[in-house]
Amino acid sequence: MNSLLPKPPQDALTVRHLRRGIAYVAIALPFVVAIGNMLFARRFTLPGSISGTYYTDMRDVFVGSLCAIGVFLICYRYDKVDDRLSTVAGILAIGVALFRTTPNRQTTTVTTTDTVIGWVHLVCAVALFLALACFCFFLFTRSDPAQRTSRKRVRNGIYYACGGIILAAIALAAASTALPGSLYDTLKPLFWCEAIAVVAFGTAWLVKGEKIFSDAAAAADVPVGAGVGTPRWHALRPRRLMSPRIRRRQPTPVGDATVSEISDPQP
Repeated sequence: MNSLLPKPPQDALTVRHLRRGIAYVAIALPFVVAIGNMLFARRFTLPGSISGTYYTDMRDVFVGSLCAIGVFLICYRYDKVDDRLSTVAGILAIGVALFRTTPNRQTTTVTTTDTVIGWVHLVCAVALFLALACFCFFLFTRSDPAQRTSRKRVRNGIYYACGGIILAAIALAAASTALPGSLYDTLKPLFWCEAIAVVAFGTAWLVKGEKIFSDAAAAADVPVGAGVGTPRWHALRPRRLMSPRIRRRQPTPVGDATVSEISDPQP
């Protein structure tokens, strides 16, 4: 990569780092809470859902990660529509963290308050995933058709795929409630659906953060003098020093002007 390429403005760098921060936390969340829960339990076991880790020793990680994602989303600034949707999504993420899911009725006595809080948690979670799917389908895919590069088309394909995975995961999570109780407890379908949706969400934001498939990386790999369309900043690359074998001839008069001829000696 060419180190002499001009750096983006500070605001653009801030937006890019926010996108990557959201992506890193989201992708790591299901793995961290699952592995951490196994370590504390000292056996291979999965929680019933990512939200269910609230009732395990990984509660602080779950709440802290969602609050971090929420703050990142609220602080995210790009376009007017993006700002509003990200703010709503950030509030929903914090709501998912603060309003716990309904505890397991088989091991805990569930009160009316627990049920109400659990419904608030469920509404916030579903609305959050729908908002994140909107980012993938409608906001991340925007671009000027005249300036749409091949890498932008690849990124759009990833955004659509991630949005579709999020919606499919929501649908499968809802359908899984029809499974028999024993099979539901064994397969943990809600955990897997949530994990897949969260990783898809993180992947979309990682791509949007230009960590992979970025146009800047493609431009930096274009060799100097690669024909028409070569970015102007490639002209900033230092020229090679002239070989000491090159000899300079005396200026040759041409009419009222002189032309300096520079040529390599014949071998």
